[in-house]
Amino acid sequence: MLYELRTYHAMPGKLSALNDRFEQYTLKFFARHDIRAVGFWTTYIGPDNHVLIYLLQWPDLATRETRWNAFMADPDWLTAKAETELNGPLVARVENSILTPAAYSALR
Repeated sequence: MLYELRTYHAMPGKLSALNDRFEQYTLKFFARHDIRAVGFWTTYIGPDNHVLIYLLQWPDLATRETRWNAFMADPDWLTAKAETELNGPLVARVENSILTPAAYSALR
């Protein structure tokens, strides 16, 4: 099993709109493309309060590539993304890492 840690650095003042987009649109597209989200987090205490962090679970890298690429090319997703960005982009920068669990990890 692989995990993908994704960190979205929201544009100033846009974290709420980014969270709304995930809740109202993105999660439905994840379900459509069989993308399993393990969890979502925002900073409660820390240096940056304009960040959304989430974790995806993948059986293998090939599945990740197939499903993620299908999601990113979905015309309905592209329409929803464009509509939610009519007043400008919501995300300034995205970081992601593909992680493999250590032998002692509770998530495997």
